Amino acid sequence: MQIENIKNWLKINLFSSWYYSLISIIIIYYFLLIFPKFLDWAVFNATFIGNEKSDCKSSGACWVFIKVWFNKLIYGFYPEKDLWRINLSFFILIFTISLSFFIKDKFKIYILFFLILIFPIIAFVLIKGGFGLEYIETREWGGLSLTFILTFFGIIFAFPLGILLALGRRSELFFIRYFSLLFIEFWRGIPLITVIFAAAIMFPIFLPQGLNVDKLLRVAVGIAIFESAYIAEVVRGGLQSLPKGQYEAAKSLGMGYWKMNFLVILPQAIKAVIPGITNTFIALFKDTPLIILVGLLELLGMVNLAKSNSYWLGLAVEGYLFVGIIFWFFSFILSRYSQNLEKKFSSERY
Repeated sequence: MQIENIKNWLKINLFSSWYYSLISIIIIYYFLLIFPKFLDWAVFNATFIGNEKSDCKSSGACWVFIKVWFNKLIYGFYPEKDLWRINLSFFILIFTISLSFFIKDKFKIYILFFLILIFPIIAFVLIKGGFGLEYIETREWGGLSLTFILTFFGIIFAFPLGILLALGRRSELFFIRYFSLLFIEFWRGIPLITVIFAAAIMFPIFLPQGLNVDKLLRVAVGIAIFESAYIAEVVRGGLQSLPKGQYEAAKSLGMGYWKMNFLVILPQAIKAVIPGITNTFIALFKDTPLIILVGLLELLGMVNLAKSNSYWLGLAVEGYLFVGIIFWFFSFILSRYSQNLEKKFSSERY
């Protein structure tokens, strides 16, 4: 039975017609040609043990490079004695998100409230300093932890702002509708790299003398606003997919505008556009390396710094492969989670 299922899967997905079969055979051929060589370089002839470049074999990958630079790739130049502050912040985040899987639905609103309003303050105080903790400049932040910080900040601020913009664009009030329209089209019409550059370099020019806003905060806000425009359009697509009967039914029950949207309309619209929202979040996660252009070194920025070190020259492939695996892994996790949500909400409709 299992063999029969495999045969059916191969026939449907790889060999359904003569040209699909030809393409599949070509891909399989090149995979079998390249993958053993890659495996030989990355695993069998690779060097995993050692602390110096001289410990590496010339014929394989030098993973010693990643081992030596690992802490900086994860934390940037954050002081080693204070790494517990970053670890504690991410532990609180992971614990809170994990807790949401085990509590009843009626309590999940409190988890969401904590993540949006309370956790960012706790994390900011822990990582940056305050209440007796040593102050750490944001220029010392970096690596994978900075990538996650920007991604989380972008999601928790871009998502609610995008929902409000989507509702605003469908509003019957002329000013709100056209303000939302202009806001969305303006931010969608310029590249993210321009937004980051303007936030980091140009924005301080327009501030009053003596007033300074941290560069990382400026960049994070710029990214969040930029992504909110894309989320707004995704959510608007979900709103437009709902039949008018849903609105009329909510109004017949005496619901006002906000109650109707947040209790009846938005839950259904968001369920319908989970793939689009997930795609936007993944794009946000993968766009964070652009901040290297304004001197902020997230994961890819730290790899670029490490490979340009005179002692470790020639090991860029290992660094970029490490970054690629990290980005693919977390993008895959987010994608799989969204698919599970789709199945769950799809089953609830029937």
